[in-house]
Amino acid sequence: MAKREGYISWQEYFMGVAQLASMRSKDPNTQVGCCIVSPDNKILSMGYNGMPMGCDDDAFPWDREGDSLDVTKYAYVTHSELNAILNYRGGSLEGSTLYVSLFPCNECAKAIIQAGIRCVVYDDDKYAGTPENRAAKRMFDAAGVQYVRYSRSGRAIEIHI
Repeated sequence: MAKREGYISWQEYFMGVAQLASMRSKDPNTQVGCCIVSPDNKILSMGYNGMPMGCDDDAFPWDREGDSLDVTKYAYVTHSELNAILNYRGGSLEGSTLYVSLFPCNECAKAIIQAGIRCVVYDDDKYAGTPENRAAKRMFDAAGVQYVRYSRSGRAIEIHI
C-alpha cells in the first residue's frame, strides 16, 4: 500500500500551529501567534500576543488609543515572537526558523536577531511601509536574517537575504 497523498507540508503545519496559537490571544483587535522550529523540523517553542504572566487580562487596557501610552494595550502586551523566545527553555535557538502570523515589529526583530533565529516565515505584512516595519526589515537584512512570505500553497515567496 502506498502512503497517503494530500498531507500538508512542513510549512503549512508550522504556520497552522502559529495560527492556532494566535487563537489564545485575548486582544480584541489583533491576534498573533508564533512557532519556532529547529532545522530538523522540531517545534521548540510557541507564543501569542498577550499580557505578561501575573497581569490579569481584565485589569489592563486593550484599547488602541488613549490620552497616554499607559492607558493603551501598547504599554503592556508582549508580542507573540518575544513570548515564544522567552518561553523556550532548551538552550539556544541558533539556526532556527520562526513562523508568525504577522510580520515582526522592530522590537521583536531585535530579539529574533539576538536569539540567533535565521529565518522568519510570516503570513501577513499589514504594516508594510510603516517606520517600525522598515526598521525591522533593515535590521533583518543587515543581520542576514532571511524573511519569507508564507504562501497558502506551502511554497515560500518573496525571499529576502
